[in-house]
Amino acid sequence: MENIAAYIDHTLLKPDATKEQIDVIVQEAAAHKFASVCVNPYWVPHCANQLNGTDVKVCTVIGFPLGASTTAIKALETKDAIEKGAGEIDMVINIGALKSGDLVTVEADIRAVVEAAAGVLTKVIIETSLLTEEEKVTACQLAVKAGADYVKTSTGFSGGGATVEDIRLMRTTVGPDIGVKASGGVRDREATLAMIEAGATRIGASAGVQIIKGEAGSSDY
Repeated sequence: MENIAAYIDHTLLKPDATKEQIDVIVQEAAAHKFASVCVNPYWVPHCANQLNGTDVKVCTVIGFPLGASTTAIKALETKDAIEKGAGEIDMVINIGALKSGDLVTVEADIRAVVEAAAGVLTKVIIETSLLTEEEKVTACQLAVKAGADYVKTSTGFSGGGATVEDIRLMRTTVGPDIGVKASGGVRDREATLAMIEAGATRIGASAGVQIIKGEAGSSDY
């Protein structure tokens, strides 16, 4: 594959990430032409300023990592992030509501973020490691119904990450027109290519540089 960098959201979401560490991933993303840098909302203005004039987007996370913020707060957080320079939004579903069978709440929660994003690309993190296969399918269906652009496997903070099997299931569920993002534990080129072959159109990883160089790397996301 020629342009694997274009699949990668170069990610740093650790709570103790410093400005110097954020600057490194920004510089790497610009140099290698990654799709985006994915950072916590606090870092959005800084990254947007640093990446001005490049094609690299600033992606940020909403309701992260638990998904248990209220819908109003998720919508407000989304608007605030976009106003400060975010070009992509990765939101976490209300996992507890899904597992309780409250599908109306889950769909409304996603839809509120999609509407707040007002056309900015929105990815929906379903947190596959906490869901049954049936719940994964339902979450993907609700994301599509609510108007999301992507479904995404994981936050990387709940003990499990992307698997090829989950990517295949998600791709089959959403069809060909919705993006699928594999995130959590994608550490090398071989794993990345396997995810893409299974149907992923975006890869979230902190090991982006190692992936494109064909080296082994570490990824918490």
